[in-house]
Amino acid sequence: MRIRVLTALAVLLLGVPEVAQEAAQPALHADRVLVLKKKRTLQLLSQGKMIRSYKVALGGDPIGPKARQGDHKTPEGAYVLDSRNAHSQFYKSIHISYPSGREREAARQRGVSPGGDVFVHGLPNGYGWVGSSHRLKDWTDGCIAVTNTEMDEIWQAVADGTPIAIRP
Repeated sequence: MRIRVLTALAVLLLGVPEVAQEAAQPALHADRVLVLKKKRTLQLLSQGKMIRSYKVALGGDPIGPKARQGDHKTPEGAYVLDSRNAHSQFYKSIHISYPSGREREAARQRGVSPGGDVFVHGLPNGYGWVGSSHRLKDWTDGCIAVTNTEMDEIWQAVADGTPIAIRP
């Protein structure tokens, strides 16, 4: 009896436990993702309406589309979020289907590799403490980086096969 009274008192004084609060919030579900490189934002869209927006860090040389492996550019175009890795070298990662057939052919004609391994991901493992300050400088090799907490939200909100548009 005493434990129930103390628990009820703690709930009244401290509020509803965090788990119950999370359950009360409706789950995000995005049917599209839009990245605006110039604004450094990633938007989750549902039925054409933005449901969440995140500030991001991009490739270290973000202006212009990715043309070859090692150029540190984030691609531009229409792709698909096609697979995920919960145990990557970054805190969770969702693969972007770059390069397209057109991009592969353009790179072949120039005699270079188009690159690949472009992801939406969290911070490098062990560096979660950096938090949102990671956005002070574009630092990825061409990926789109968010905080680990934001990555958890995105991970839950998008399914494999979700379209992603990356615009200049």
